[in-house]
Amino acid sequence: MYQDIVGFALTTPAWLHTFAEVGTDAGLFVFAALFVVAALRAWRRPARDLALVIAGPAGIVLSYVLSEVVKLVVREDRPCRGGVATIAACPPLDDWSFPSNHSVIAAGAAATLVLAWRALAWAVFPLAAVMAFSRVFVGVHYPHDVIAGFALGAVLAPLFALLMVGAVTPAVRLARARLAGTGRTPAQVAHPLITAAPVPDAPRPAQVPEGQDPYFGQAGQGAYPGPARRQAAHPEPAGQDPCLGQPGREFYAGEPPQRSVASMSRSRMPGSE
Repeated sequence: MYQDIVGFALTTPAWLHTFAEVGTDAGLFVFAALFVVAALRAWRRPARDLALVIAGPAGIVLSYVLSEVVKLVVREDRPCRGGVATIAACPPLDDWSFPSNHSVIAAGAAATLVLAWRALAWAVFPLAAVMAFSRVFVGVHYPHDVIAGFALGAVLAPLFALLMVGAVTPAVRLARARLAGTGRTPAQVAHPLITAAPVPDAPRPAQVPEGQDPYFGQAGQGAYPGPARRQAAHPEPAGQDPCLGQPGREFYAGEPPQRSVASMSRSRMPGSE
């Protein structure tokens, strides 16, 4: 299959050769620009959304490092070293073929971008696939190199990003708090669920102006209402004792007090005097 693809590539126009060579690297800059746009879009969204955008490139780097380790273990030669005519120049001898680093980065960038911005899936995955295929088209990789690299990047990069997002999210909150100048402590920013909201001050009682009656709100009438004003404010029903609160005969000043039946009986008994 490699021979068939390279042979077909040599029959295509020269501008397509240039586009394929430049496109494999230019596509990486397109992904970098998309990450910047995604970060601007997520700046005022929840902190986890922005943390996903930030953790994406870190996940891609970790996937790339792992692919380099696999290269050192497998040590597969490039297909272009067998004297095959190719569009691109063959890499150095110590640059191994399996897996394709370009495919790892392209697929990892597409997958992590979709984590933060799902609407880009229709554009970024086809772009990553074209970039991966271009490595075979220009003759520097076998088809299985790009397939393995694509799978490695598409799986590991978002996985690493999700593992790191829990640590990145508090850092995003802290950065936002400092930029906003809220004055919150790092502990409050890192643990918003256990941060108590500030309790507002209790309202102070209204101050009564000097010389104003607190009951009737009129100036010049002393601090406490007199009996006449209390009676005017709370009149008792007719026939009700204002002191005992029970109906009965009204009490008037000057009326002699009534003697009880028990006292009268004791006064009439002999020897009670």
